[in-house]
Amino acid sequence: MGSQNMHIAVSGNIGAGKTTLTELLAKHFGWHAEYEDVDENPYLRDFYGDMPKWSFHLQVYFLNSRFEQIHKVRKGDKTVIQDRTIYEDAYIFAKSLYNSGHFQERDYQNYLRLFHSMIQYVQPPDLLIYLRSNIGKLVSNIERRGRDYEDAIRIDYLKNLNVHYEDWIKSYDHGKLMIIDVDYIDFVNDQEDRARIINMINVEINGLFS
Repeated sequence: MGSQNMHIAVSGNIGAGKTTLTELLAKHFGWHAEYEDVDENPYLRDFYGDMPKWSFHLQVYFLNSRFEQIHKVRKGDKTVIQDRTIYEDAYIFAKSLYNSGHFQERDYQNYLRLFHSMIQYVQPPDLLIYLRSNIGKLVSNIERRGRDYEDAIRIDYLKNLNVHYEDWIKSYDHGKLMIIDVDYIDFVNDQEDRARIINMINVEINGLFS
């Protein structure tokens, strides 16, 4: 990538506002946006109905989809903002499913081997934006967007993911990290909050080239 072409990634739990922020920043800065494959994903609905049966299939699908995205990002000549990272697939979702007993040992080990083979060819994002949120806010956002298959998401699953997110972020050392606490900021409806976030990101981006 050219010196001014960056890879920005937005991370956070289900319902934290990743897609909304990705859209907002892509529009404001004129970046190309890469979104998580949710609507076309052939496993997601089945997964929420029966996690133990579909965990491996879903996680491999997401892993491959994200790897393809990163390859495209690094080959391109535009600044790209990505909705969720490949690290989250392994360190948050697969790990959480394994710890909860939804991922069989052999499938998890197979998945990890695949992830470690891929990660050797992955360059981390220039800036990672982590959206931190409490469970109440996540649930209310999930209900508001009204995806019927998400009705089956359990509170304990979201809590488990939040714990794994916090552990991962504490040890994240692949590059520049920015944490936004979305419990106290409404970048969707509040213009001042939106301007504040854009300004904060501007400062971080300028710091990448200083």
